[in-house]
Amino acid sequence: MGIQVRIRRVGVGAPAGKLADAEVHFGDGVLAGLKLVGFAVWARRDGTGNTVSFPARPFVVHGERRNFALLRAVQDLAAQQPLRNEILQAYDAEALRDPRASRAESPADSQAELN
Repeated sequence: MGIQVRIRRVGVGAPAGKLADAEVHFGDGVLAGLKLVGFAVWARRDGTGNTVSFPARPFVVHGERRNFALLRAVQDLAAQQPLRNEILQAYDAEALRDPRASRAESPADSQAELN
């Protein structure tokens, strides 16, 4: 299944540490023409690089806020790692393409294609 990862840098007003939003666009198969949104690239709090959060829906149970993951592994949690790596590679490619872009500038788009 071919996919494209699109990166959109965040602007002013984004949460601290949030670097970009990401979308996964499907190029073939039954998901062709669809996209999955809600991924985000974040700077790690310990300063050791970046990480990716996956789409989730917040909900409240007995006053406690929780998140329901919308994209989950069937069995092995490591199944998410290849997609996480692709999103980080697309973000790194965007940063190399335009290293001067900052959070204060208008969002830029970048695409990385997987076959």
